[in-house]
Amino acid sequence: MVEHDQDSSDQDLVRASLADRHSFALLVSRYEQRLRRYVMRLGMLDPENAKDILQESFIKAYINLNDYDQSLPFSAWLYRIARNETFSHYRRQKNRPRVLESADEEMFERVADDLNIEHEANKTSAHAAVRAAVESLDLKYRDIVLLRYFEDKSYAEISDILELPEGTVAAYINRAKAKLKEALKRYDESNQ
Repeated sequence: MVEHDQDSSDQDLVRASLADRHSFALLVSRYEQRLRRYVMRLGMLDPENAKDILQESFIKAYINLNDYDQSLPFSAWLYRIARNETFSHYRRQKNRPRVLESADEEMFERVADDLNIEHEANKTSAHAAVRAAVESLDLKYRDIVLLRYFEDKSYAEISDILELPEGTVAAYINRAKAKLKEALKRYDESNQ
């Protein structure tokens, strides 16, 4: 086994994994927590199902490692696999994903800040409003919001993950923000 550490680049670890399957464990340890959080935010509420999806995602990534284009970010490729596995799980279960049940309140704060929402004395109420607004979005917009604000992905990374042009990603983010503001306005009106 070739010696690699946590400071090795993803591309170095991919090349090492192609030569020695034990090197893939470093990629798994690097991305396991981030992907678990992403899968949970996509709507996986059962930790056992999330664990199964992660396992399937890593297996699929390892099996298809030769097909990975090393000129592109490995993380985007891996997120795309996890996203597809999550949605495949829902199709098999014939369920619609429920989102954001386990999301950090700090993430809602980031969305609220970006939308220039006035911070009220009761932040819990504002977070509930943002949570409801995000959950009300169509899947294509909700996915963009999750990746941008909750996973802190760049437009280029989102483009790679969702296999959309960057211009489309930017347009979807702008539309999602407009839809969020509209949903938040309705939420405020209904709670007055």
